[in-house]
Amino acid sequence: MTQAPSLPLTGLKIVELGHYIAAPFATRLLADLGAEVIKVEPPGGDPVRGWGSSVDGNAVWFSVHGRNKLSVTLDLKKPEDRARLVALLKRADALIENFRAGYLERIGLGPDVLHAENPRLVIGRISGYGQDGPYRDKPAFGAIGEAMGGLRHLTANPGQTEYPPPRCGVSISDDLAGMYCAMAVIAACWQVKGDPTAKGRVVDVDLVSSVFSLMEGMLPEYGLFGWVRQPQGAAIKTAAPTNTYPCADGKWLCVAGNSDLIFKRLMAAIGQPAMAADPRFATNAGRCENVAELDAAIADWTRTQPAAEAEAILEAAEVPCSRLFDMADCANDPHFRDRGWVMEVADPLLGQVLHPAAPFRFDGVSPQAMVRWPGVGAGAHNDKVFAALERGETTPLSA
Repeated sequence: MTQAPSLPLTGLKIVELGHYIAAPFATRLLADLGAEVIKVEPPGGDPVRGWGSSVDGNAVWFSVHGRNKLSVTLDLKKPEDRARLVALLKRADALIENFRAGYLERIGLGPDVLHAENPRLVIGRISGYGQDGPYRDKPAFGAIGEAMGGLRHLTANPGQTEYPPPRCGVSISDDLAGMYCAMAVIAACWQVKGDPTAKGRVVDVDLVSSVFSLMEGMLPEYGLFGWVRQPQGAAIKTAAPTNTYPCADGKWLCVAGNSDLIFKRLMAAIGQPAMAADPRFATNAGRCENVAELDAAIADWTRTQPAAEAEAILEAAEVPCSRLFDMADCANDPHFRDRGWVMEVADPLLGQVLHPAAPFRFDGVSPQAMVRWPGVGAGAHNDKVFAALERGETTPLSA
């Protein structure tokens, strides 16, 4: 496949020094938007290539994780390979890396060195705790970002002490840090592109504050009132009824019936018109005060219905609801397919594989067209990239 000319970041050149999740997730977003991304891997490849299922030794996840990227291999312990990296960065607009804080400085490639070679280079740095502060040298993975950023405290069920609060099921802090880094790097590139005299910026993103940024009003509430929000389980403390209810087939149904009009429709649909007329439930504040009674009534009804049938009844009443989708539900849902959220992609390493679409759409570009090629083997583009480098070519490259 070739570079799609109508994507907004066509022409932007990014070098990724990423491993595992955060930086590669950031560059995947930028590559989906049309940027040239050259992923620099160690000779054995990004360690994430060994994660999860595989086909003939090729990691299934990497088909998505590495899509739209050019892969080259360099051993940064070797001076000649560090020199090649510097040459790549001299033609680049930005570098995104997620080594432990200070690693680039330790190998002689800190921002001062790189800016001496390319003064307009934007450098996006993702680490566990940031590039300074008392914790900067501590190791961290995504789970630590969830724990310290405040999220894991909230994922338990109220009063539950037998089991630890669960993670959300994906590496959410890595993904958040990647998204924030991508956004900040593009903002810095916009500033540099718009000013011929501008110098490159250093963007410092960390896992902990990326999670911490999602804590809504909890910090000012603590500062003003000393309140510490406690786990709420599947409910929302400030809106009712909004919860997840058990169904007859062992599945779950999420229901959001918290506006006054929707609440009345919900009660009519489950055969509880008297509750809709009860003045205790006339406002959201009253419903929140009496939420246990409401949740019990809704759960009594959902327990009599398979999840899909309960969902259909409430949808007919225009009550926001959804079964808890697993991946089979997502992959086969007609809306996912019609919108192109689930795509069939021909992968030379894996065969026909399903990809999630990029989470943004542009007029005139189909979601399928944004996947120019799937993730490739480590170093698959060594010859192409290094030959172009030796010729002094600066135009963006494609697979």
